[in-house]
Amino acid sequence: MAATTTKLKTIGSYAAIGDSFTEGVGDPGPGDSFLGWADRLAVLLADQREEHDFRYANLAVRGKLLDQIVADQVPRAKALAPDLVTFCAGGNDIIRPGSDPDDVAERFEAAVADLTGAVGHVMITTGFDTRGVPVLKHIRGKVATYSAHVRAIADRYDCPVLDLWSLKSVQDRRAWDADRLHLSPEGHTRVALRAGQVLGLEVPADPDQPWPQLRPRGSVDVTRDNIQWAREYLVPWIGRRLRGESSGDHVEAKRPDLLPL
Repeated sequence: MAATTTKLKTIGSYAAIGDSFTEGVGDPGPGDSFLGWADRLAVLLADQREEHDFRYANLAVRGKLLDQIVADQVPRAKALAPDLVTFCAGGNDIIRPGSDPDDVAERFEAAVADLTGAVGHVMITTGFDTRGVPVLKHIRGKVATYSAHVRAIADRYDCPVLDLWSLKSVQDRRAWDADRLHLSPEGHTRVALRAGQVLGLEVPADPDQPWPQLRPRGSVDVTRDNIQWAREYLVPWIGRRLRGESSGDHVEAKRPDLLPL
């Protein structure tokens, strides 16, 4: 922990790259924007510096596949040359039928190797344990395989790891948005707190703090919720896939430059 804290003193700039998870979908911000765990982590890091002595960029765009992130965001992050980059990608690849987590990990590692030679530190992220997420639990084995690769890549390139698989608190349904694919504001907050811990920060709350007790839900409630979810989220999601569309089409990065925070 002491060594990590020493590194923190050099972090005066941070760029986040990735997809909807890092853009902050599920955590509404001002207007039509999103906040999310990366924005919240940036605030925690800025609090360690003098006022206006910290700069932050968020290049993430919802719906992007790994190769798109590598082509569009990695070069921009290298050009910005921040002290810290968080790199979370591959999730949209993994959820696609027929995807190979070994192949995705190989391409992810090539990007990590490229980044680590150009920026200060690169923090990479495992997948969530999806056993309690109805729409994702069937791909749990693929997520676990990819996450094991991520940890091995972190060892090879000396990268800190934001291990979301071990963050038990986000296995509660309240950590997830109504679409069951993105985190809720509280879920994003807990991830930001865990990321701060990985970087050696003294965070203001425990990310694994237990949730308040909920009353048990009956089968009628669960069925009603599932039907509503399918109508509102699943059918449109399938429609976009069939049309070859992405939720990130025509969406620009919300914070493309390193700006004071």
